[in-house]
Order: sequence, then C-alpha cells, then structure tokens
Amino acid sequence: MPRAKPHEAPEHGWPLGWRPSLLEFRTHLAVERGLSPNTSSGYLSDLNQLAAWACGLEITAEALTRDHLTAFLVAQQDLGKAPRSLARLSSSLRAFLTFLRMEGGGGAGPEAIVKPPRPPRILPRTLGESQVEALLNAPDTATPLGVRDRAWLELLYASGLRVSELAGLPALSVFLDEGFLKVMGKGKKERLIPFGTGAERWIRAWLMLRPGFKPRGGQLFVGQRGEGLSRQHLWRLLKTYARTAGLRAEAVSPHVLRHAFATHLLDHGADLRSVQAMLGHADISTTQIYTHVHQTRLRALYDQMHPRSGE
Repeated sequence: MPRAKPHEAPEHGWPLGWRPSLLEFRTHLAVERGLSPNTSSGYLSDLNQLAAWACGLEITAEALTRDHLTAFLVAQQDLGKAPRSLARLSSSLRAFLTFLRMEGGGGAGPEAIVKPPRPPRILPRTLGESQVEALLNAPDTATPLGVRDRAWLELLYASGLRVSELAGLPALSVFLDEGFLKVMGKGKKERLIPFGTGAERWIRAWLMLRPGFKPRGGQLFVGQRGEGLSRQHLWRLLKTYARTAGLRAEAVSPHVLRHAFATHLLDHGADLRSVQAMLGHADISTTQIYTHVHQTRLRALYDQMHPRSGE
C-alpha cells in the first residue's frame, strides 16, 4: 500500500473501504481513551497493516472473522516479525475489535485474537551511579547554555521524567521551595514528583539566566532564540554529552536515564509503589521489571565482592 505523501494527512494512505472505521477508531482513542498522538499513531500503524492485507482479499473491517485474523497473524509471523512486535500487533487488533463491537459491528470480537507467545523479558539498560555523575558533569557550566543543560540533565535524572514531559514542562510547574514538580503524563494524568537539592541548585541557576534568552512561551527550558526545546534537540544534546563523559553514545538515551532513576532509587531502599507513582506507571507490573534489574545487580555485586561466593 502506498505511503501517504508528506503534505497529506495519514488517513489519505488508508484503504478506502477501511477509512471510516479507522477514522472513528482514531477519534475514540483520542477523545474517549485520552491517548497521546504518539500512542494512537502506533495503534493505527498496526491496523494499517491489517487493512492493507484485508483489502487485498476484499474483506471489510465489519466482515472480519476469527479465521481471517489468524491467517493475518500467521502471515505476519512468516514475514519474520519478532514476538514482541506480534504481541503489540495483537494488542492493537484486540483494541480495534473491542471498539467495533461497542459500536454494534457484527464481525469478530476481541476474543478472536489468539494470545501470542509471551515475548522474552528484556531488562532495560541502565547506567551506574558513577556513569551518571560523569554525564551530569559533562556540560560546560561556565556558559549559559551549559548551565541550562546541566539543569535539565539533573532534573531528568532526579525525577525520572519522560523526555516528552521534560520538553513540554512549564516553568510554573516546578516548585523549588517545596522541592517537587507537577507534570501531565500519559492519558492526561497529573502526578507530583519530588526532586533533590542538586536539581534545585541548577534549576535556580538556570532561572537566573533564562530571561536573557527572551522565552517565547512558558516552557522551563528554551533555546538560544527563546524557543522551547524539542524532544529531538534534547536527545541530540544528551548523545553529545554522553561522548564528552566517555560513555558510548548509543548506550545513553533519555529513557536510559529514566531507568537509572528507578534502579538507583530501588538500590537505595525505595519501595516499588513509590517508584511506580513517580514514573507514572498505571500498572505496577510495568514497574516490577526494575526489581529484576535491582536483583541482577545485587547478585553480580555479591559474586564480585563476597569471599565465599565461589564455594
């Protein structure tokens, strides 16, 4: 199926017979479920694959059967898709079929999707505390931009924010005297996150310099022309500072710092529910993966340091 041209809306690339259903589903995701544009885009990208396959067989969304869906998933597996990708695809299909049933559709329901094999657990990459310290020290704080970058690096590590949350963070959402910030996360859910004196110190230093950049909006961190920093800009800066710190740039990302935040909290005795609340995870099972990182590191430390570990 041809891809939509850059100047076209994504729906212009959808098969004609499926376009009404996909448009209604997109509205459902945004309005009724309150999902972010990025999350909705992931669902629709998966469904685009189903729509292209089904249109080749002249099957509409409302006429899908269990056999059709099984044949589609088998075809995707034959293309060599990884178990994790198939699991995400199945989740998108179930959400779409649930929506069609709610709307009175007569086709297959979500129970028609056979649950795929559980993908192997992949432990998130993280950084050691000394590596994080080197990264935080990488900006040249003799310059205004270096102070700005030290401030957002400190805050990213101190709060476990997603990079999209950091990029859009309003200056008025940071309460320095109280030592916490307020952020609007996924699903438009608001949460409060405490941060330490290191982040506070550098944010105060940055706020003294910020007016000189003539900010165009209310974002806490702005560029040289006063524009808000984008996720892509923050990502590129982080890679640059990783190299300055002597770290492999490909091993460092905003999400790796988020993992480090969670792992180091657990290392120092934080309870899982508190980490869950600060990360903004709706389900504690998402947070539990960090306990595996924590236990793995404790095992390695024991094996390395304890004199009786080899017995």
